[in-house]
Amino acid sequence: MLLDSLRSAIPGLRGALEANAPLAPLSWFRTGGPAEVLFTPADDDDLALFLAGCPSDLPVLVVGLGSNLLVRDGGVPGVVIRLGRGFGTIAVESGHRVRAGAGAADVKVARAAADAGIDGLTFLRGIPGTIGGALRMNGGAYGGETADVLVEARALDRRGRAVTLSLAELSYTYRHCGASEELIFTEALFQGRPGDPAAILAAMAAITEARSSTQPVNTRTGGSTFKNPPGRKAWELIDEAGCRGLRRGAAQVSELHCNFLINHGGASAAEIEGLGEEVRDRVRDATGIELAWEIRRIGVGPHVGGR
Repeated sequence: MLLDSLRSAIPGLRGALEANAPLAPLSWFRTGGPAEVLFTPADDDDLALFLAGCPSDLPVLVVGLGSNLLVRDGGVPGVVIRLGRGFGTIAVESGHRVRAGAGAADVKVARAAADAGIDGLTFLRGIPGTIGGALRMNGGAYGGETADVLVEARALDRRGRAVTLSLAELSYTYRHCGASEELIFTEALFQGRPGDPAAILAAMAAITEARSSTQPVNTRTGGSTFKNPPGRKAWELIDEAGCRGLRRGAAQVSELHCNFLINHGGASAAEIEGLGEEVRDRVRDATGIELAWEIRRIGVGPHVGGR
């Protein structure tokens, strides 16, 4: 019914609308329920048209590559927007700047900068997501973060109006963006510095090697599970609490890097989230430190918790 009402209310949409759309294939965990409606806009104008025409009280969530996402088993009510190819453009500009769409993969932006001899964006190679996700959570890795290189971001509000935000207006802190959750990022402008392409590519290769040797990159995982507390590393706290290798059903704390949760196949979202909550309980009991989730959990499902 929601799909039909949207098609009736917003004629002229060029992107794909799908009812009861599976989201598990879009999440690296490969689990979770469906979206009531999944919308893949063709481009900025198509997304603006949709936002201008949809009810203001309709729940809307945006997803990218699903690399840092857990979809709960009950699925996601309302509309899930997936930014696809129409948001994946990358352009090198004068003054050692790179402009990238919110749907562009971080690694592709890092590579484009390297090929153009632009240094400073190398850290993006270590983030397995999109520019939209990096903007929303001040994504960072290997000594760099989005706030270090961002000039401005473009977004659409819930009425489809274009907004440009300066770095200061985004109010970035560690893995947090202060901009309204209702804004949907569409593009970013980054400022780099002159560099030698060969040296930049070598640094990217070193990041790739470091990730492969220390993180379970070839498994069904959601990336870093918890944020690092001030002055500490989340993985160290998890290890100290005896959680390395801890299991719940088909979900497990990685033995290679214990700030990663793994779906060994068939794990429900409730098992994965419940395992994460058990880790939080054990770390709190052992150290008094409350770990905060870094993985984005969306949708509805049964209450999950630790012990």
